[in-house]
Amino acid sequence: MSKLSDEVMETHAKGREDSEYVRLVKPSEVRKPEPEILESQRQETNGSRMWWVKTIIWCLITVLLLLILAKWGLPFFVKKVLFPTLEWEATAFGRPMLALVLVGSLALFPVFLIPSGPSMWLAGMIFGYGLGFVIIMVGTTIGMVLPFSVGLLFRDRIHQWLKRWPEKIAVIRLAAEGSWFHQFQVVALFRVSPFPYTIFNYAIVVTNMRFWPYVCGSVAGMIPESFIYIYSGKLIRTLANVQYGNHHLTTVEIIYNVISFVIAIISTIVFTVYAKRKLKELETEEAGEEGTAVGTSSFELHKFPSKEPDSYTLSLPVSS
Repeated sequence: MSKLSDEVMETHAKGREDSEYVRLVKPSEVRKPEPEILESQRQETNGSRMWWVKTIIWCLITVLLLLILAKWGLPFFVKKVLFPTLEWEATAFGRPMLALVLVGSLALFPVFLIPSGPSMWLAGMIFGYGLGFVIIMVGTTIGMVLPFSVGLLFRDRIHQWLKRWPEKIAVIRLAAEGSWFHQFQVVALFRVSPFPYTIFNYAIVVTNMRFWPYVCGSVAGMIPESFIYIYSGKLIRTLANVQYGNHHLTTVEIIYNVISFVIAIISTIVFTVYAKRKLKELETEEAGEEGTAVGTSSFELHKFPSKEPDSYTLSLPVSS
């Protein structure tokens, strides 16, 4: 009996010691030692400092490159490329033929993922705000419809290609959700945002995007960019004429060009920031409605509704 009592007391003492060990010793093992905490904080501070140093260095390099470009690159481009091109176009084509050439380039370049900026600049330089705007809008509208139509023929291949960038491309799914106005709004925001619109023309075909919201939203989103390209083209031609021609700017022209340039820069920044912020809000709302984040690791081809698409829908059924 005495032996049994001793064993019970020993077990109780051991259990109490184990309890004390769990309560006192274990937390001290889980808790990170203070030197490690200090080292972690020091690494975070050094990382933040290095980020600022790299940012400042890249800013200085960018400013230096811009100064070099303004000093030597831009004059070389104007003298050796811009002026000869304008002279060749003025002698080789009449204005109607040149307008057709620009419309054709704006229509076909996006099909082959070629930037259309130079053609827009030329439209602004040669035709100004009126006819230049019409040329740009007609050409870019065709240049947005053609890739969309061609992309429908290679829809499955484009879908497989887009799987490489699931987090980036998943945002495009927002454009195909919701009502006609929602699709119109998101497409217009994509056109204003820095997202490459030549890629967007093909990427949108893997969603359930309807044709008319895509076209109308694209046209609306291209209007601010068209005016900015026209203005920058006219400004480049004015500066070229001042530098290498016989034109002299008056005080009123200088003030007008400076104010216009500042307004163009501010407008570009405002449109870009607004578009990115609005797309972020739409992305957050979509994530809240679906209960999952939009930037998910899987990007699946949208399944179309079982009903027949309406007359305004250009889409292909998902192959089984």
